[in-house]
Amino acid sequence: MVFMGDRATLLETGRFVQRHTRSAADEIIEAVGAVEAVLGTTAVADADTENETETEARHRRAAEYGDLASMSALGAMLLRRGDLDGAEPYLRGATAEGDRAAANNLGVLLHQRGYADEAAGWWRVAAVAGSAPAAHALGRHHRERGDEPAAEYWLRQAAEQGHALGAYALADLLEHRGDVGAERWLRAAAEQGHREAAYRLAMALERRATETTRGPHATGTRLPVPGAARSAAGAAPGILPEAPAAEPVGELAEAEQWFRQAAARGHRRAALHLGAILEQRGELKEAGRWYLSSAKEGEARAACALGFLLRDAGDEESAAVWWLRAAQDGDGNAANALGALHAARGEQQTAERWYRAAMDAGDVNGAYNLGLLCAAQDRIPQAEQWYRRAAYAGHREAANALAVLLLQAGDANGAEPWFSKAAEAGSVDAAFNLGILHAGRDDDRTALVWYERAAAAGHTEAALQVGIAALRDGDERTAERHLRCAAGGGSAEAAFRLASVLDARRPEPGPAVLGAPREEKSECEEWYERAARQGHRRAQVRVGMLAAARGDLAEADRWYREAAEAGSRNGAFNLGLLLAREGSEREASLWWTRAARAGHGRAALRLALLAARRGELTEGRRWCARAVELGPAEVAERAARLSEALHQELTA
Repeated sequence: MVFMGDRATLLETGRFVQRHTRSAADEIIEAVGAVEAVLGTTAVADADTENETETEARHRRAAEYGDLASMSALGAMLLRRGDLDGAEPYLRGATAEGDRAAANNLGVLLHQRGYADEAAGWWRVAAVAGSAPAAHALGRHHRERGDEPAAEYWLRQAAEQGHALGAYALADLLEHRGDVGAERWLRAAAEQGHREAAYRLAMALERRATETTRGPHATGTRLPVPGAARSAAGAAPGILPEAPAAEPVGELAEAEQWFRQAAARGHRRAALHLGAILEQRGELKEAGRWYLSSAKEGEARAACALGFLLRDAGDEESAAVWWLRAAQDGDGNAANALGALHAARGEQQTAERWYRAAMDAGDVNGAYNLGLLCAAQDRIPQAEQWYRRAAYAGHREAANALAVLLLQAGDANGAEPWFSKAAEAGSVDAAFNLGILHAGRDDDRTALVWYERAAAAGHTEAALQVGIAALRDGDERTAERHLRCAAGGGSAEAAFRLASVLDARRPEPGPAVLGAPREEKSECEEWYERAARQGHRRAQVRVGMLAAARGDLAEADRWYREAAEAGSRNGAFNLGLLLAREGSEREASLWWTRAARAGHGRAALRLALLAARRGELTEGRRWCARAVELGPAEVAERAARLSEALHQELTA
């Protein structure tokens, strides 16, 4: 048995920072209508500047005459611009006149200057007067100081007034405490367009739906994670293929809609997650668009996943560009993919460099892949070193590969604990290998336990071994079930043995009736043919026999000849019989000779008979002696009688 184991667009950073800085200011500065109107314009930049300048001049003139709204609006405009010194006197003046927006914005200004307690005082004034932004800011202030009851009170005030940021902050506080009311406020914030709330709501819905489906210990995220390279040749790691998912229903469908809303508002993790959902459903074009959106916002995992989509679409060069970007941002999966890509091209040093980069990024697959790379180059000590490093870090396939190396070096006692550790961690190959290990010690009972465990996880060769054991014990039903699994998994031996089980159940064929229609192929013959097409010699012979029984001599000749040319002595013997019946005795003799030299007694007897008919008595006696030697008993007896007759003829 064989042990199983060795298996460019850059972000415009300045604009990006400016956009997010502006968003942060918008979260806390309470604007009056005039300011909001200016900020909401969609005119070109020069027109924006001109309008804002005109508006500011107008507010300055009005403020000088004591207009309260203009004082508040001008203070907000200057605060938003970062002109704290210019904003403060206008905000204080408006606050003194009882303007709650000015009181809130004065708090913002003082907070930016580092006077947090004084800021909180003005926020309280504004919040009591009904300012939702002030209540939100005050709630955050209390939470930062650990006063959760006060924080909850003020955040609730903001949330209940329909303030999206207040609702989100309240949900975050309640979720931190494990309060079931958190989802209500996440939903409220999400419905008002808060993208992080939409993302977290989607995650909560998906997690709950997944736990309902799989049980409480299932993982909540469906985001596929690229895995390790699967062969020393550098088969690129990627998102493992799955059957196309059905359209989501219920909470999963709702979760997807919230992911979509958050992603549409620029939430890069939501775009990543949405891309993964769509990819699992087979909607690869749309998945790629969301991965691209997320990757452009700096999400390394999305760049990595986009690389795999491009690779699978045949665009390896573009895939490498995105993997490079993700790897440079510290994504270990992408570094592994680059390593596998270069290994497949024969660029071993570059591959090793990327595998090391993956390892340095904390991806244990990097060490495992380094082991695979070294093993492929027959650098066994180095391979063992990397396998051991990955195995100690909990990589189950590395533990299995390490055990295989140790076993091949003759250290079965050192290999067994690593096989066990890998098997207990879920390595199907390791479970199968433990079965082989125990079978080699004649501990068939323990071997069967491990074979059954591997077979239950879909291991083809393990299912074959369980089927063989069941046949040995006379449990034909269990044997058939496991042989079907193994045969369906591609095992030629299992297909042959399954066909043999089914063949034994067939009734004896009745006498041939002239003109009767040819019978359809039975299930057992179909399994024989599947094994035969995979090169199984005994199956090829049996398919030939069944074809001959149907009278399909051309089909029989094809299968006998294929088996014989592959070294089957039974195939050579049967081909000889077929040829002899068709009058091709000379060619039949050639195939019988090949069979007899390979140890086929009946072929030797046939050659003896041919020699006798041709009068080559000495040659006939030589083949008789070979037939007596090879047997079986019936053949040996007939060969002995023929030899004696030939002897008498020679001495007469």
